[in-house]
Amino acid sequence: MDATVAVTAVDEVGPDTYAIRFETPEGLTAEPGQFVKLGTEIDGEHVARFYTLSSPTVGETFEVTVGIDPEEGGEFSAFLAAVEPGVEMTLAGPFGDQHYDGEGRVVVLAGGPGVGPAVAIAERALDEGGEAAVVYRDDDPAHEARLDALRERGATVAVLDGAADLTDPVADALTGSDDEGVFVYGFGEFVADATDAIEAAGGDADAAKVENFG
Repeated sequence: MDATVAVTAVDEVGPDTYAIRFETPEGLTAEPGQFVKLGTEIDGEHVARFYTLSSPTVGETFEVTVGIDPEEGGEFSAFLAAVEPGVEMTLAGPFGDQHYDGEGRVVVLAGGPGVGPAVAIAERALDEGGEAAVVYRDDDPAHEARLDALRERGATVAVLDGAADLTDPVADALTGSDDEGVFVYGFGEFVADATDAIEAAGGDADAAKVENFG
């Protein structure tokens, strides 16, 4: 769908990382792991980027998590870094089929901005009576409060630095149960490391739901 959405809240959830919440337009339904395209006009030109949902459900509002690179980010990043409640943006979507779909146990491997869909999918699985494990690699972790809350609810959560090997943490997270769904979200290097780790643990990387951010 195409719509105009207004920002309702902005929270800093890590170094140069913000959770931005929007009013949900009528008719929008989406699952954690899907993404939307947000845009605005800058100097007379429409600029838009894709962002994955970081809210476990879409109700009256929905959320995306945005990492801002103060040195390499473009005009839209600068716009988002200064955004406040009440600001409107265009929205298109949702897009993507690599999302939560009622799996009884979820194992989410996340690199960098992949933490947004990771916490959303894990929360949703627990909300629906399932199990969750998260393996998250980042030198500057975000959403630490939500990760701590997941631990308190019984999820297995491993937070690794950016140079860490994924092999053992992924092997610890995978159980091979019939109702286990494996998800991978991150940039290309992380995706390659994660799929290698799945295979090394005896899992099937081809069966994982993978979203490569580029």
